[in-house]
Amino acid sequence: MSAPLAAARTLVTGLVGDQAEHWDRTGSLPRKLLTELGSAGYLCPQVPAAHGGLGWDSARDGEFTAHVGSLCSSLRSIMTSQGMAAWTIARLGSEEQQRALLPRLTGGDLAAVAFSEPDAGSDLSAIGTRLVRDGDTIVVDGHKTWSTAARYADLVVVVGVMDDGGAGAVVVPTDAPGVRVDPVPDPLGCRAAGHADLTLTGVRVPATQLLGGGGQFLPLVVTTALAYGRMSVAWGCVGILRACLTAAGAHAKSRKQFGRPLGDHQLVSRHLAELLIAEQTAARACEHASRCWDAGTPDQVLATVLAKHVSATQAARGAAVAVQVLASAGTRDGHAVARAYRDAKCMEIIEGSTEMCQLLLADHVLANA
Repeated sequence: MSAPLAAARTLVTGLVGDQAEHWDRTGSLPRKLLTELGSAGYLCPQVPAAHGGLGWDSARDGEFTAHVGSLCSSLRSIMTSQGMAAWTIARLGSEEQQRALLPRLTGGDLAAVAFSEPDAGSDLSAIGTRLVRDGDTIVVDGHKTWSTAARYADLVVVVGVMDDGGAGAVVVPTDAPGVRVDPVPDPLGCRAAGHADLTLTGVRVPATQLLGGGGQFLPLVVTTALAYGRMSVAWGCVGILRACLTAAGAHAKSRKQFGRPLGDHQLVSRHLAELLIAEQTAARACEHASRCWDAGTPDQVLATVLAKHVSATQAARGAAVAVQVLASAGTRDGHAVARAYRDAKCMEIIEGSTEMCQLLLADHVLANA
């Protein structure tokens, strides 16, 4: 582990401490924590140093994301959203837009990405948000749902349909007139991740906020951000599994039933083996996908979808196993494995549901048959 990564892990471990349960129960992360991590570049580590970032590759960013995910999935979700916003700006934005916007994301400003709508979830081709040119401004009208980190965000990358039939992503300040942010009440998992619905009514922003001038192919706009999100979620699920493995192992070793430690009972030891298998399987899938990213190999997209699918499904099953091992001790609201159980289930839904991932993987098989 390199010194910068070790320092990052030490810093975030100290900042989180034992507060993850409290944040989960209250549904809120301290703004100071987020701005401190953001100003240090840790919320979007892959941003190049020229824009104030750390310039990490996918492998290093992934290991850090897994570590944060093992501590607090809500905080990891903020990292995912910030990274998605930065990745979208870097891939779709002009050099001038990158120079203007990326230093804000590495300087303490917080960002979110808004895709989903009431009628556009897995079917993002049904997006109805309109981006209309009016002189030197873009007028934004639409309703976005379940935008992670939007409750904390200073900026939101809003995906919509242009008046010329193309698609675009526009960077909207959340304090702009016509923007309303409504927090999602009592989400199942990642309770402190700032999920919110956005209503945009006649919101005017300078045309310079439209990334790359707009007019892009909608699937390109969507998959650009989703690719980063899937990688980040996949590594975050590795972190969930590591937290579950630690908690279940410690409990099985210290808790005694029928005169001996739980771990000495074969059915319980089987659960521990299953957890280790899940963590190792997810980690290897993520490592492979990150190598593909860093090398720019042709199967990068396939590897990313596979890593997300494997990690999310393994995390959901692994978290359930961990709760089973801890029994009543693990069902207390806010406990590490109780949080993992809820958080992991959400990971099977966001950034491409389990079913959508399976369809994409099946398409690959058919295309190469």
